[in-house]
Amino acid sequence: MDFPLILVLATAITGVIWLLDALLWAPKRRAHSAADAVSGSALQTETEKPPYLVELSRSFFPVILVVLLIRSFVVEPFRIPSGSMMPTLLVGDFILVNKFAYGLRLPVLNTRILELGTPQRGDIIVFRYPEDPRVDYIKRVIGVPGDTVAYRNKVLYINGQIAQQQPEGTYVGTGSGAVMTGASVRRENLAGISHQILVLPEGFEHGFEYTVGQGQYFVMGDNRDNSRDSRFWGTVPEANLVGKAFFIWMNWDSAAGHIDWSRIGNGIE
Repeated sequence: MDFPLILVLATAITGVIWLLDALLWAPKRRAHSAADAVSGSALQTETEKPPYLVELSRSFFPVILVVLLIRSFVVEPFRIPSGSMMPTLLVGDFILVNKFAYGLRLPVLNTRILELGTPQRGDIIVFRYPEDPRVDYIKRVIGVPGDTVAYRNKVLYINGQIAQQQPEGTYVGTGSGAVMTGASVRRENLAGISHQILVLPEGFEHGFEYTVGQGQYFVMGDNRDNSRDSRFWGTVPEANLVGKAFFIWMNWDSAAGHIDWSRIGNGIE
């Protein structure tokens, strides 16, 4: 279901009906009502009453328009479906995404109409998956245009500089995240941005070295050994950007069977 397209169509249809009524149909009803009042053949209030479809459009148009504007240009909610961003984001987290952080884009067309900023290393971004733009992905920006990104022995190198890691113990997961219990929790410093990652010391390493092209972004999941990201399918084009994740407003993991109240209201680092 293409929800943005549905919103745009609903806004257009209800708006056109409301406009046609204001310009064409309502004046005719008032004229008929005045004529009927003079002849005494009908009650003026009954004659002026708009059709049900017009009343419905009047009621829904402002609401749908506000939702469309907020969702397209201000903030949009998303739900985390997988563990690729653990431990920063967990399965069942409901997050808010800033839609204007990287410029304003037209809904459906996704054409940028105003440039306000660009992703920086360490940002957690939502984007349309390059191999299937109908699907939204969320990952952390590792490399920006012009960067050379390397990954060796579970450690990142950005333009030849190591992204320092500090051990922070062993991960203990619950619910859907229980499968990562035993992984190494490390705090990574990515060009001044400090955040946690998960690493399986004995897991398979997909090492690489890559130079990021213009208008492209190299992204990875914080769950380094359980994330399908730029290591496998390449970089994210600027045109695929959706926004910057910044807030967790709810958490419901069906595998855990309860709300994790401790996560509600947390910012996203």
